[in-house]
Amino acid sequence: MPRGTSLKNGTTPPLLEFRNITVIKGSAKLLDAVSLTLAEGENVAILGPNGAGKSSLVKTINREYYPVASRRRTVFRIRGKDVWDVFDLRASLGIVSNDLQCTFSRDISVREAVLSGFFASIGLFMHRVTPAMERRTDELLESLGVSHLAGKPMALLSSGEARRVLIARALVHNPKTLLFDEPTNSLDLSALHTFRSTIRAIAKDGTGIIMVTHNLHDIIPEISRVILMNGGRIVADGEKEAILTDAKIGRLFGVPVRVRVEDGWYYATGY
Repeated sequence: MPRGTSLKNGTTPPLLEFRNITVIKGSAKLLDAVSLTLAEGENVAILGPNGAGKSSLVKTINREYYPVASRRRTVFRIRGKDVWDVFDLRASLGIVSNDLQCTFSRDISVREAVLSGFFASIGLFMHRVTPAMERRTDELLESLGVSHLAGKPMALLSSGEARRVLIARALVHNPKTLLFDEPTNSLDLSALHTFRSTIRAIAKDGTGIIMVTHNLHDIIPEISRVILMNGGRIVADGEKEAILTDAKIGRLFGVPVRVRVEDGWYYATGY
């Protein structure tokens, strides 16, 4: 059962509960009446082509974007709360994204980057680092195989190394779920292999995985639910085997495909 804080009636509130969420920037409708519920600790993939609204959904979760008022009844809750901020979110959801990796491409050290996760900051500035934070950082750097990089500037890391450092940063609060936004962009085969192994180990350890991607091969075998997005809307949601079919994936990406399964991994061929 996913971990979480129980309600008075003994049930666990969803990690995320959206109903009829619409986001507009300028003249563009980025999300169109999106309704979505995700449980804490759930392993789920959100799949769609570029421009489908996936990253806009992530930014809405992270409160970079806000839904517009609607005549329909809207729900915008995190862990059962209607009012929340990113500090409420940190203990439940760690986010690793390409935007964050670009932000950290600077001359702060790997160790400082991970420690800054305790404060949701970019660097430490005047924050007070405790011995417990130091110990947690050392544990994470070691477990993710990047302890030898502790003193190296983030700007000098490879994409794969930086991704592992940001995973360590996301884990400092021991969140119940990690969200990855297009996590394998720019990774070569070796880095992709390491990333997959890392994510599978995290999932097997009981941390939920939300994988936001346009690549079928990012969907690790531990993921059981797949949500399809296109045009700012959710167009399908269900068990992985029922969603990842030739017809549904071909329609989503607008090309004829053959979906094949190998050792629990899904691949699209024939396009």
